[in-house]
Amino acid sequence: MSVWAFAFFSLFLSLSVRGSAEQCGQQAGDALCPGGLCCSYYGWCGTTVDYCGNGCQSQCGGGGGGGGGGGGGGGGGDGYLSDIIPESMFDEMLPYRNDPRCHAVGFYTYDAFISAAKEFPDFGNTGDDLMRKREIAAFLGQTSHETTGRNYNYGLCGDDLNLPLLQEPELIETDPVIAFRTALWFWMTPQSPKPSCHAVITGSWTPNEVDSQAGRVPGYGVITNIINGGLECGQGGANANENRIGFYKKYCDKLGTTPGPNLDCYQQRPFGYGLLGLKDSM
Repeated sequence: MSVWAFAFFSLFLSLSVRGSAEQCGQQAGDALCPGGLCCSYYGWCGTTVDYCGNGCQSQCGGGGGGGGGGGGGGGGGDGYLSDIIPESMFDEMLPYRNDPRCHAVGFYTYDAFISAAKEFPDFGNTGDDLMRKREIAAFLGQTSHETTGRNYNYGLCGDDLNLPLLQEPELIETDPVIAFRTALWFWMTPQSPKPSCHAVITGSWTPNEVDSQAGRVPGYGVITNIINGGLECGQGGANANENRIGFYKKYCDKLGTTPGPNLDCYQQRPFGYGLLGLKDSM
């Protein structure tokens, strides 16, 4: 099953085409942002320094909240993640984030990432430094590949984050902090019979008997199974698997950590299906 949350976050990691145009300023007929949000140089609405600082086009006081500007993380992106992935590394790892060819240019910012991550204090903050770096590399590795998705989780995610996503799904496209929050919510939240991606990459998930019979062993490959196992796992080699692994290894190298074992899901059966193709009874 595709991951809707990753669909919105991951567009800034590649040159994928974003579905909507810029929101404000000269790029949008001098339109103002709703709720008093700042209009950035690139024509996007937000509340952090990237939107209200140099180049801000209108409403630069940033008085609006928009439901996603909270949680801190302004200025230099201070916070527990900044010692693992400072802003300079973030920019180096994601070089196309502000490429003019990307329709989401200027939308997803380091400050928005840090602000959203503060709502999930275990993200990138579990285990030793090698494990912390491995989780960030895995998150970015998966989101660098995943660019399409479905809206299965709007209701549950909205309830957990106290956001009206069923009534206002456009919040994910118009507020970068909310976009990061939804992606991180998926990453951190188990959905039976699937563990959370966080539990897998930090080593706290232990396969049960059904998992073992289905070939699901701890490692990055299980995360791919969680995200899109029905299409990519148990089918031998797949280009999508290779792309995910390639991004992950690249980010591990940049962050100075190791990828660990079991990187693919070629021999794994998807979650939710037993050995006979029947749904697991878990």
